[in-house]
Amino acid sequence: MDSKSISPVSGDVPSTKPNGKGGVSSAAPIIRTGQIAVSSAKSVSGDRMLKRPNGKGVACSDTSLTRSGGSNVEVAKSNEALFFRDVGFGPHEGVLRFRLIHFWEARNALTKTLMGIELLMIDEQGTVIQGFIPPGRIDTYLRHLIVGSIYRLTNFYGSKSKVVYRVADPNVTITFSWNSVLSVLDSSSVLFPEDRFRFHGYEEFEAACDLKGDLYDYVGHIKLVNEQALNDSLVLDEDEIASTRRILVHVQTYGGPVMKLYLWDKAAMDFCGKYKVHGNTPSVILVTTVNPKRFGGCLTLSSLSSSRVFLDMDVQPTRDYLAWLGSNSDIANSVNADIVTKTETATIGELFSYMKLEGSKVAWFECSATIDDVMHGSSWYYIACAGCKTKATKGPTTLMCKKCGKAEVVGVAEYLTKLSVYDINDHATFVFLGDAGRELTGKKASELVESYFEANEVVGDDHVVPVPQALIDTIGQTHKFIVKISDHNLTGKTLALTVTKVLPPEAPAPEGNLEKHVIVPVANEETLQLADGEDGPSVGNEEFTERLKRSADVIELEEVKRAKSA
Repeated sequence: MDSKSISPVSGDVPSTKPNGKGGVSSAAPIIRTGQIAVSSAKSVSGDRMLKRPNGKGVACSDTSLTRSGGSNVEVAKSNEALFFRDVGFGPHEGVLRFRLIHFWEARNALTKTLMGIELLMIDEQGTVIQGFIPPGRIDTYLRHLIVGSIYRLTNFYGSKSKVVYRVADPNVTITFSWNSVLSVLDSSSVLFPEDRFRFHGYEEFEAACDLKGDLYDYVGHIKLVNEQALNDSLVLDEDEIASTRRILVHVQTYGGPVMKLYLWDKAAMDFCGKYKVHGNTPSVILVTTVNPKRFGGCLTLSSLSSSRVFLDMDVQPTRDYLAWLGSNSDIANSVNADIVTKTETATIGELFSYMKLEGSKVAWFECSATIDDVMHGSSWYYIACAGCKTKATKGPTTLMCKKCGKAEVVGVAEYLTKLSVYDINDHATFVFLGDAGRELTGKKASELVESYFEANEVVGDDHVVPVPQALIDTIGQTHKFIVKISDHNLTGKTLALTVTKVLPPEAPAPEGNLEKHVIVPVANEETLQLADGEDGPSVGNEEFTERLKRSADVIELEEVKRAKSA
């Protein structure tokens, strides 16, 4: 066989005119003269047996892969190719050549149903376009997708791009159709760019906040990671990250405002992995396709399933920024990350109103209240595992921890105290856990319990320690509390509100470190349940209600963060 002849790889059928003669495809490819590139290809077609409009069958295989040297060798001529800028709406029988930048699953936000695979592709001219593989064709193509590889796609459909969360400029999306054939170009004389980014700064993200429009990329330097200062001693807790599914990074671009950047799921794990293998503590971060949202009146950025994470020397934009950072450290350090955001202030009545709003999310608020009494009928402390602070269970002879999986652990007393509080209009039950109780009384729960047993040696180990004087002395005190609206509150399981921090007098609200050092015991759901039929008051302040709804964060923690050991 003549080496220059074309033998169709399975499913790759030349376009044919109605009279049966070979012809130019209906997509009218742009002819590029003087450029011929010969490349071997392995082709993957869309279906095993497909029907053309004329009713004839087209034999296809999703496993036939042909490389150079075999009988099915195709000569790819550049004058057969379309550039991305030439693609219009409708079916095409032309050829596209591109480098695959990235691909990810597209799922329904509510049902999590897999809707397809989305791709980000770049052609030889540097134009980036979005691609889409429908769910019925995922098995055919997914296993052949390799980030960074160069492909040729024959036969495709130009679909209208979505208007929500678009990741590329063109209004056309390349959709894999019934007769699409994907070929891997093992060698090519044409150079394809590796990537292209679309950056926004603070002002652009501010203008696009909550609009669900195009997704742009962010680059800047890191100020804090999970509320911890960036230094060589910073250690990321992988178990905690896997549990909460997120990492919070405070970031700043040049001398602009500091923002909160939430990395979710895969982006969080990618950051964690890159951070661990990094020789030095990374300074620069680039995250693609972030979603700008407003929480507590301040701008925040959140990663999505399409997001990628790069650090320091990974790509050219991070290298360029790192060079700027090295010669402009005075500007980079001019803004203190601790003044980024303020916690929303709310009264007790407004907190109850927020809990009743449809679509409310887990959130933290600052609330001023006066302590009325210590709630009786339940213990004011619990015995926790000294390692993880989860409630320990009593075995035949030892204390055990289900979370740690240990049959013998050291027990330590931790606060689980319910206080009745009130403000000018309403009352509520606040629950103080862990360090929040210590901040209120100035004493650790373990110290109070130990002191009681030392003064009462005749009582047994199973004796329940009565409410200590340190807690009774708080009655009548007025404090500012950081209160968490939890999933239990939003689902109506309890109206008791968890206090995560007690602010010192005249102290500003903390900057996002609201749930740190707090652990909810395993039996907390039952412990915090109030009497059936109890309801909280509502207020008629619609303006405030709407403000609270806007300030609700998208953060939905599946577990409360692991507390540090006392």
